[in-house]
Amino acid sequence: MSDAGDFIDSALQRESSWSRAEEAEARLGSGHRYYGSSVGAVRGTVRDALRRHPDLTHDDITALSSELWEVPVFERRLAAVVLLQANVRSLTNTDLTRMEGFVRSARLGALVDPLAVDVVGPLIAGLDVVGRVRADSVLDRWVQDPDGWLRRAALLSPLRALRAGAGDWPRFVRHARAVLAESPATEPREDDDGADAAEAVSLVLTDMARHRPELEF
Repeated sequence: MSDAGDFIDSALQRESSWSRAEEAEARLGSGHRYYGSSVGAVRGTVRDALRRHPDLTHDDITALSSELWEVPVFERRLAAVVLLQANVRSLTNTDLTRMEGFVRSARLGALVDPLAVDVVGPLIAGLDVVGRVRADSVLDRWVQDPDGWLRRAALLSPLRALRAGAGDWPRFVRHARAVLAESPATEPREDDDGADAAEAVSLVLTDMARHRPELEF
């Protein structure tokens, strides 16, 4: 384990709580292990790690995120998301392959949603024209993937830009309508008949009703 990874893992375990771990498992499910560290502790630990290691390069950051993600402990994986959030300006469209792997293995809204909204979306928004075209083609593939969590990530990724008055609303509408039009009678999905992806459409529409009510679906 790297020095930064060991620091983060040790700090999260020091912040552990059996009661919080049990509550988190009851609320989020048994697909992960739980230390019982609070969200505030996770964010604070990542900030401390970045202060202790101020010279981390892009490759260091992405490698550390994979190191944290490799062990299926919720707080470690949340720390990986927070780490990427803090360094999103250094990410490029080639990092979407790593994000895809994270989404496929997470299968949990508490990890997939912030990864999509606060990492994938801002990453794409910061790309140049050529990079954006390539990244958009990746999202086009995600939104057609059999994995409902990957479709969910694609649908949620433009939320921050749309909320801010930017983003490509017609493109979201096309993606959302394609997801909602899918029939459960077709090829079986890995999720509950697309429920996770369909919920993402609802989340975006609800948010837009508050922030940009002029938009029509």
